[in-house]
Amino acid sequence: MADDLDWNAIIASGNDAERQGKRAVDGRSDDHDDRSPTTPADDGAAVQPLSRREARARAAASAPVPGSTAQDSADRPARTAPASPADAPVARSADELHPEVHALLQDAPAGGGPADGGGAAGGGGRGRRGGGGGSSRPSREPRRRSRGGLIAGIVIVAVVIAAGIGAYVFAAPKVQGLIGAITGAQESDDYTGSGTSKVTITIKQGDIGEDVAKTLQRSGVVKTSTAFYKLLLTSSDVQFQPGSYALKKHMSSKAALAALQDKANKVTASIVIPEGTVLKDIEAGMVSKAGLSQAQVSAAAQDVSAYGLPSGVTSLEGWLFPATYPINPGWTAKQYFQSMVDTMKQHLKDAGVAEADQEHVIVFASLVQKEAGLAADYPKVARVFQNRLDQGMKLQSDATVAYGTGNTHRVTTTDAERQDASNKYNTYVHDGLPPGPISNPGDIAIKAVTQPATGNWLYFVTVDLESGETVFSDTYAQHQDAVKQFQAWLRAHPSYQ
Repeated sequence: MADDLDWNAIIASGNDAERQGKRAVDGRSDDHDDRSPTTPADDGAAVQPLSRREARARAAASAPVPGSTAQDSADRPARTAPASPADAPVARSADELHPEVHALLQDAPAGGGPADGGGAAGGGGRGRRGGGGGSSRPSREPRRRSRGGLIAGIVIVAVVIAAGIGAYVFAAPKVQGLIGAITGAQESDDYTGSGTSKVTITIKQGDIGEDVAKTLQRSGVVKTSTAFYKLLLTSSDVQFQPGSYALKKHMSSKAALAALQDKANKVTASIVIPEGTVLKDIEAGMVSKAGLSQAQVSAAAQDVSAYGLPSGVTSLEGWLFPATYPINPGWTAKQYFQSMVDTMKQHLKDAGVAEADQEHVIVFASLVQKEAGLAADYPKVARVFQNRLDQGMKLQSDATVAYGTGNTHRVTTTDAERQDASNKYNTYVHDGLPPGPISNPGDIAIKAVTQPATGNWLYFVTVDLESGETVFSDTYAQHQDAVKQFQAWLRAHPSYQ
């Protein structure tokens, strides 16, 4: 590749380049003397024709710098043209712009002379090597060079602009990050708008603004507690009333504060515990409804000795009566649990259960609560389990096995699970009732245990999962027939398999 490129010659037509002279390719070096292609040598011998490349290089070297003398051109150090337009030097002031580019930007003739070309041509300056005198070309040639220089200037400007756009697209995020670091600008710490999905939050008695801000962030209402708290500091006469409020997730701090001040958003929230709910689900309800943290609820649940239960009880499981408990913003997790325990004890007393029998009844009732389907079948299920206990038979309850594996939301089990002796709740392997309750039973289950039905049943199986129809059997052969009935129902309802 040549060291210098003449943009004017590249843009000019091939015929113009040919008129600048030709030279046979004979392997000679380009560093020949500075004689013009049409000028005889000093010794009178004609100079061999130059190649197109050499002619363009000679022409570029001989072009004067606009506004300079021949001596200035001789004294000026050589400048190397860029290998490509993208490598072209960038002007730092209007004086450093190429004349044609400057003229284009100023909407004035290039070179500062008359528009008819009477002034000096401004096409030189690029691709010059060493010194050189004025151009010996006819007057028409500078006009072509000026037009070519203008086009070259436009090309260079376009390339620089394009390169700048590409660089911006690539570097914009980093530049913005740098600007943010310098100016202190950061990503917004607040949402915008009035929110999306519904959520209920609880303000407890004694909560201050900082507590409310943390509750809102924890519930997903505001983006950060900091943004909401800053708004509070600039707001006057803001008071929060204890209670539960219907808000939305992803609210702006301003919208959330307005919603909390609107009495129409205050709701009467409650913790609903259905029959058969297990302890871990009750804990989750207290966190979501009562505005308590998981750490607070877990700590209160583990402090079993604080609720006046029998000495052998190691868990609150089974002792939390299923009911609806209103939210009291001033209550702690321990107070909620105590209320549930006290309610269970009262229902046991109302059912005629002596205090010494409470634990046994709760364990038994929790089993019936999980295994029975229709309300009318509760006393029968209780009778089946009591008959098996009386005859020394294993209870073989899938619900107890599932609880021991941690699968508290199902009662079906696998062969491997039923054979696992390490599961202390596995009543297929271990005799008697499980070591503790497997759910929190309601009144129907408690009454079924205290007043079981009369019968000799030792087996039962639900033969219709849609209606809940259950068949109770005295013998194993009868039970096998009932199992076949159930299997036939399953074949007819493959979606249940």
